[in-house]
Amino acid sequence: MIIMTSNDIRPGRVLTRREVLALAGFSVAALLTGRAAAQSAGPACVVRPEQTEGPFFVNERLQRSDIRVEPATGEQSTGVVLALAFNVSRLRTGGCAPLAGATVDVWHCDAFGAYSDARNPGADTVGRKFLRGYQATDATGTARFTTIYPGWYPGRAVHIHFKVRTAQGQEFTSQIYFDDALTDRVHAQPPYAARGLRRLRNEADGLYRHGGRQLTVTPTPSGPGYATAFDLALSL
Repeated sequence: MIIMTSNDIRPGRVLTRREVLALAGFSVAALLTGRAAAQSAGPACVVRPEQTEGPFFVNERLQRSDIRVEPATGEQSTGVVLALAFNVSRLRTGGCAPLAGATVDVWHCDAFGAYSDARNPGADTVGRKFLRGYQATDATGTARFTTIYPGWYPGRAVHIHFKVRTAQGQEFTSQIYFDDALTDRVHAQPPYAARGLRRLRNEADGLYRHGGRQLTVTPTPSGPGYATAFDLALSL
């Protein structure tokens, strides 16, 4: 039997076949980002940590790709456009294969630090549904979203929440963090600049210190904003 410790699970380290099979627990064997080579051709198999869903998850059952719009009014959240793609795979002997039909939920705060359908400090948004939604992965295991680069609120680094649910009834929940230097550039622009400088950078966030480096991305310029993609493999 292989016993893996936190020292064994390093960002970007490629797992051997025996180690992949040893990761029997769903939450332990969740894999995210990067395109390091696996044991066979196909999606990457890189171990990443699960994190808490936090207090703001609401199962809105809102299936849509563009999550910027408030359904009740048609108003669109303002901010720098972010194209976000999940490439979801299933771990199997020797590597990964695309996982179709998985549900990917995404939710995060707006440019001013407020979540929809929540009682935020100074902003009651109960009943609203901006910056929330889900997509089912297609035959290639991909789910795509159009959103905005998230803002900040006290006590947390800049992040996006996501949850993957499978037809087998399993769930994996975590958070995505952003390179501090890129966030500085984005938040210097309107409408973010009106809120002022954020108070907390990544390394000062308590949750980030528990696996956040393995969940940090640097989106690249794309069209009017930025784009990023995640390889996410699940052990079913």
